[in-house]
Amino acid sequence: MQVDTPGRQIDRAIGASLRELRQSRKQSARRLAEQSGISAAMVSRIENGLVSPSIDTLAALAEALEVPIVSLFREARTDHTDYTLVRHGEGLKSTRLAGGHSHEYVNLALHSRKDLRFQARRVTLLRDEGQPPTYVGHGVVFVQVLEGQAVYRYGEARFTLSAGDSISVDAELNHGFEEVLTPEFVFLTVQAERP
Repeated sequence: MQVDTPGRQIDRAIGASLRELRQSRKQSARRLAEQSGISAAMVSRIENGLVSPSIDTLAALAEALEVPIVSLFREARTDHTDYTLVRHGEGLKSTRLAGGHSHEYVNLALHSRKDLRFQARRVTLLRDEGQPPTYVGHGVVFVQVLEGQAVYRYGEARFTLSAGDSISVDAELNHGFEEVLTPEFVFLTVQAERP
Protein backbone atom coordinates (compact mmCIF):
# COMPACT_ATOMS: atom_id res chain seq x y z
CA MET A 1 0.00 0.00 0.00
CA GLN A 2 1.37 3.41 -1.02
CA VAL A 3 1.56 6.20 1.52
CA ASP A 4 -0.42 9.32 0.62
CA THR A 5 2.40 11.88 0.68
CA PRO A 6 2.06 15.53 -0.39
CA GLY A 7 3.93 14.61 -3.60
CA ARG A 8 1.39 11.89 -4.45
CA GLN A 9 -1.44 14.33 -3.76
CA ILE A 10 0.10 16.79 -6.21
CA ASP A 11 0.58 14.01 -8.80
CA ARG A 12 -3.14 13.16 -8.53
CA ALA A 13 -4.09 16.86 -8.73
CA ILE A 14 -2.00 17.32 -11.89
CA GLY A 15 -3.57 14.20 -13.37
CA ALA A 16 -7.10 15.41 -12.61
CA SER A 17 -6.36 18.81 -14.16
CA LEU A 18 -4.81 17.23 -17.25
CA ARG A 19 -7.79 14.91 -17.77
CA GLU A 20 -10.29 17.75 -17.26
CA LEU A 21 -8.47 20.05 -19.68
CA ARG A 22 -8.14 17.31 -22.30
CA GLN A 23 -11.79 16.28 -22.02
CA SER A 24 -13.03 19.87 -22.09
CA ARG A 25 -11.36 20.14 -25.50
CA LYS A 26 -12.98 16.84 -26.58
CA GLN A 27 -9.53 15.45 -27.23
CA SER A 28 -8.49 11.81 -26.88
CA ALA A 29 -5.44 10.82 -24.86
CA ARG A 30 -3.93 9.44 -28.08
CA ARG A 31 -4.38 12.80 -29.86
CA LEU A 32 -2.85 14.69 -26.92
CA ALA A 33 0.07 12.25 -26.99
CA GLU A 34 0.64 12.94 -30.70
CA GLN A 35 0.47 16.72 -30.26
CA SER A 36 2.73 16.80 -27.20
CA GLY A 37 5.28 14.17 -28.21
CA ILE A 38 4.54 12.29 -24.96
CA SER A 39 3.55 8.63 -25.24
CA ALA A 40 -0.12 7.73 -24.80
CA ALA A 41 0.87 5.38 -21.98
CA MET A 42 2.62 8.23 -20.16
CA VAL A 43 -0.40 10.53 -20.64
CA SER A 44 -2.56 7.80 -19.07
CA ARG A 45 -0.15 7.30 -16.16
CA ILE A 46 -0.05 11.08 -15.51
CA GLU A 47 -3.84 11.38 -15.64
CA ASN A 48 -4.13 8.53 -13.12
CA GLY A 49 -1.61 10.16 -10.77
CA LEU A 50 0.82 7.25 -11.06
CA VAL A 51 3.93 9.27 -11.97
CA SER A 52 5.54 12.59 -11.17
CA PRO A 53 5.90 14.25 -14.58
CA SER A 54 8.96 16.37 -15.30
CA ILE A 55 8.68 20.09 -16.00
CA ASP A 56 9.55 19.38 -19.65
CA THR A 57 6.69 16.88 -19.87
CA LEU A 58 4.25 19.31 -18.25
CA ALA A 59 5.41 22.10 -20.57
CA ALA A 60 4.85 19.89 -23.64
CA LEU A 61 1.36 18.90 -22.45
CA ALA A 62 0.43 22.50 -21.62
CA GLU A 63 1.62 23.67 -25.03
CA ALA A 64 -0.39 20.95 -26.78
CA LEU A 65 -3.48 21.98 -24.77
CA GLU A 66 -2.74 25.69 -25.41
CA VAL A 67 -2.87 26.58 -21.71
CA PRO A 68 -0.31 28.04 -19.31
CA ILE A 69 1.60 25.35 -17.43
CA VAL A 70 0.10 26.57 -14.13
CA SER A 71 -3.30 25.33 -15.37
CA LEU A 72 -2.06 21.81 -14.73
CA PHE A 73 -1.68 22.66 -11.03
CA ARG A 74 -5.12 24.18 -10.52
CA GLU A 75 -6.43 21.17 -8.59
CA ALA A 76 -3.42 21.20 -6.23
CA ARG A 77 -4.36 22.45 -2.81
CA THR A 78 -2.32 24.13 -0.12
CA ASP A 79 -2.47 23.36 3.58
CA HIS A 80 -4.95 26.19 4.00
CA THR A 81 -7.32 28.39 2.08
CA ASP A 82 -9.18 31.45 3.29
CA TYR A 83 -12.73 32.52 2.70
CA THR A 84 -14.78 35.51 3.72
CA LEU A 85 -18.51 35.16 4.40
CA VAL A 86 -20.35 38.42 5.02
CA ARG A 87 -24.02 38.13 5.90
CA HIS A 88 -26.60 40.74 4.86
CA GLY A 89 -25.96 44.03 6.66
CA GLU A 90 -22.56 42.95 7.99
CA GLY A 91 -18.98 43.82 7.05
CA LEU A 92 -16.26 46.02 8.47
CA LYS A 93 -17.55 49.60 8.33
CA SER A 94 -15.04 52.39 7.69
CA THR A 95 -14.95 56.08 6.86
CA ARG A 96 -12.48 57.53 4.36
CA LEU A 97 -11.38 61.15 4.75
CA ALA A 98 -9.80 62.67 1.63
CA GLY A 99 -9.28 66.42 1.47
CA GLY A 100 -12.67 68.04 2.04
CA HIS A 101 -14.53 64.79 1.35
CA SER A 102 -15.53 61.84 3.50
CA HIS A 103 -17.46 58.73 2.57
CA GLU A 104 -18.57 55.52 4.19
CA TYR A 105 -17.64 52.08 2.96
CA VAL A 106 -18.07 48.51 4.11
CA ASN A 107 -15.30 45.99 3.49
CA LEU A 108 -16.96 42.84 2.17
CA ALA A 109 -13.91 40.78 1.19
CA LEU A 110 -10.15 40.98 1.39
CA HIS A 111 -7.77 38.27 0.24
CA SER A 112 -4.04 38.64 0.05
CA ARG A 113 -1.95 35.89 -1.45
CA LYS A 114 1.58 36.00 -2.76
CA ASP A 115 0.24 36.26 -6.34
CA LEU A 116 -2.99 38.25 -5.90
CA ARG A 117 -4.63 40.93 -3.78
CA PHE A 118 -8.43 41.08 -4.01
CA GLN A 119 -10.83 43.39 -2.20
CA ALA A 120 -14.53 44.14 -2.40
CA ARG A 121 -16.33 47.09 -0.82
CA ARG A 122 -19.79 48.62 -0.69
CA VAL A 123 -19.35 52.39 -0.81
CA THR A 124 -21.85 55.16 -0.04
CA LEU A 125 -21.18 58.68 -1.36
CA LEU A 126 -23.33 61.67 -0.38
CA ARG A 127 -23.80 64.56 -2.80
CA ASP A 128 -23.05 67.18 -0.14
CA GLU A 129 -19.81 65.60 1.12
CA GLY A 130 -17.51 67.41 -1.33
CA GLN A 131 -15.42 66.13 -4.25
CA PRO A 132 -14.83 62.35 -4.04
CA PRO A 133 -11.20 61.26 -4.48
CA THR A 134 -9.82 59.79 -7.69
CA TYR A 135 -7.35 56.94 -7.79
CA VAL A 136 -4.41 55.55 -9.74
CA GLY A 137 -3.32 52.02 -8.94
CA HIS A 138 -2.58 48.61 -10.36
CA GLY A 139 -4.70 45.72 -11.55
CA VAL A 140 -8.34 46.07 -12.51
CA VAL A 141 -11.33 47.70 -10.84
CA PHE A 142 -14.97 46.69 -11.27
CA VAL A 143 -17.83 48.97 -10.18
CA GLN A 144 -21.52 47.96 -9.98
CA VAL A 145 -23.98 50.76 -9.14
CA LEU A 146 -26.55 49.73 -6.52
CA GLU A 147 -28.42 53.02 -5.91
CA GLY A 148 -28.40 56.56 -7.26
CA GLN A 149 -26.51 58.28 -10.07
CA ALA A 150 -23.01 59.76 -10.40
CA VAL A 151 -20.42 60.76 -12.98
CA TYR A 152 -17.43 58.41 -13.23
CA ARG A 153 -14.17 59.62 -14.69
CA TYR A 154 -11.71 57.33 -16.42
CA GLY A 155 -8.77 59.31 -17.77
CA GLU A 156 -10.35 61.93 -20.02
CA ALA A 157 -13.63 59.99 -20.46
CA ARG A 158 -16.74 60.68 -18.36
CA PHE A 159 -19.64 58.26 -17.82
CA THR A 160 -22.93 58.92 -16.05
CA LEU A 161 -23.69 55.72 -14.14
CA SER A 162 -27.07 54.78 -12.68
CA ALA A 163 -28.42 51.88 -10.61
CA GLY A 164 -27.75 48.63 -12.45
CA ASP A 165 -24.84 49.99 -14.52
CA SER A 166 -21.35 48.58 -14.18
CA ILE A 167 -17.90 49.44 -15.47
CA SER A 168 -14.52 47.73 -15.27
CA VAL A 169 -11.28 49.61 -15.84
CA ASP A 170 -7.54 49.18 -15.83
CA ALA A 171 -6.53 50.89 -12.58
CA GLU A 172 -3.32 52.33 -14.06
CA LEU A 173 -5.26 55.31 -15.45
CA ASN A 174 -6.72 58.04 -13.21
CA HIS A 175 -10.26 56.96 -12.27
CA GLY A 176 -13.04 57.56 -9.75
CA PHE A 177 -16.36 59.30 -9.20
CA GLU A 178 -16.22 62.96 -10.10
CA GLU A 179 -19.72 64.13 -9.15
CA VAL A 180 -22.61 62.62 -7.21
CA LEU A 181 -25.90 63.55 -8.93
CA THR A 182 -28.41 62.12 -6.42
CA PRO A 183 -28.55 62.77 -2.66
CA GLU A 184 -26.98 59.34 -2.04
CA PHE A 185 -24.98 57.07 -4.33
CA VAL A 186 -24.18 53.46 -3.40
CA PHE A 187 -21.93 51.11 -5.37
CA LEU A 188 -20.01 47.88 -5.09
CA THR A 189 -16.35 48.03 -6.06
CA VAL A 190 -14.04 45.06 -6.57
CA GLN A 191 -10.30 45.42 -7.18
CA ALA A 192 -7.81 42.70 -8.06
CA GLU A 193 -4.09 43.26 -8.44
CA ARG A 194 -0.73 41.64 -8.00
CA PRO A 195 0.83 42.63 -4.68
